[in-house]
Amino acid sequence: MVRVALDLMGGDKAPTEILEGAKLSSSKDVKILLIGTKQALTEADGFDKVEVDDFLPMDVKPTEVLRRKNSSMYVGLKLLNERAVDVFVSAGNTGALLAGSTFVLGRIEGVERPALGVPVPSIGGFTILIDAGANAHVRAEHLLDFAVMGFSYAKVLGRVKPRIGLLNVGEEETKGDETTRQAYILLKENFPDSFVGNVEGHDINTGKVDVVVSDGFSGNVAMKTMEGTAKMILQTLKDKVNEAGLLQKIGALLMKKVFAELKKTLDPRTYGGGLVLGVNGLVVKAHGSSDRFAISNAIRIACEGVKMGMIEGLRGEIQRVRDSGAHR
Repeated sequence: MVRVALDLMGGDKAPTEILEGAKLSSSKDVKILLIGTKQALTEADGFDKVEVDDFLPMDVKPTEVLRRKNSSMYVGLKLLNERAVDVFVSAGNTGALLAGSTFVLGRIEGVERPALGVPVPSIGGFTILIDAGANAHVRAEHLLDFAVMGFSYAKVLGRVKPRIGLLNVGEEETKGDETTRQAYILLKENFPDSFVGNVEGHDINTGKVDVVVSDGFSGNVAMKTMEGTAKMILQTLKDKVNEAGLLQKIGALLMKKVFAELKKTLDPRTYGGGLVLGVNGLVVKAHGSSDRFAISNAIRIACEGVKMGMIEGLRGEIQRVRDSGAHR
């Protein structure tokens, strides 16, 4: 049984939608521990509970998590560090979750800057986008770290020879600012067989690469743009079907199953969120705007990560990549 600690107070729609997401995820294979205030836990019947008297608002300064040690986020991370649970899920402030994870859990050996890795849909199935919002300002060396973690993450998820791309404004080696140009050189030197060069935003979903490396600011903008585009496509398709004639509607009815699969593929709620990579514990960051469906999927991702030994596998892959010459 997978033991999941869930931050009931994190997210724009907390605690109501977080609790409903937990209810959707209830099963004999999952034991969910809810962490929240007394009031938020009032209707949380049937779950194990940890009561706190503090929580972090979405606009909180990230370092506040280190000071407010009775907040739902800090307590969840502490329980994970003490191995009282197997994984911690939160839709709270990304910066605070990263800072708290780094401080409470510690970094995996060889990782200087943890990052948020998110598998986004692509023609090839998925592409790891890293960093997807944790580190707005980075050095070239940090981008190399992200590549190592993204490469390792992709291998844990089944990619035998992951291809790496550096998110930039053009494919030419001379494109970008000084940081990305330096990162290009580092990636080319350290991943001669895996680094394909610069990639642009439109390459993320085409399956051209398995890992897209970026600073957190650009990566988050790219991810949110993809989510907005997906919503536009789905809504436009729905509107056009409603406006269509009888024959077109009959055709749409015959394509109902295909449309359902398309919606499932494009809907960002299906992916639930990403992993805080580079720390000594499995932490799932759900979208800040997560509803019950997204939270349920975040819990599903958390359980899958535990069952496949994600942290142990990632730690081992990072060590092999750095020490065995697999990236040279």
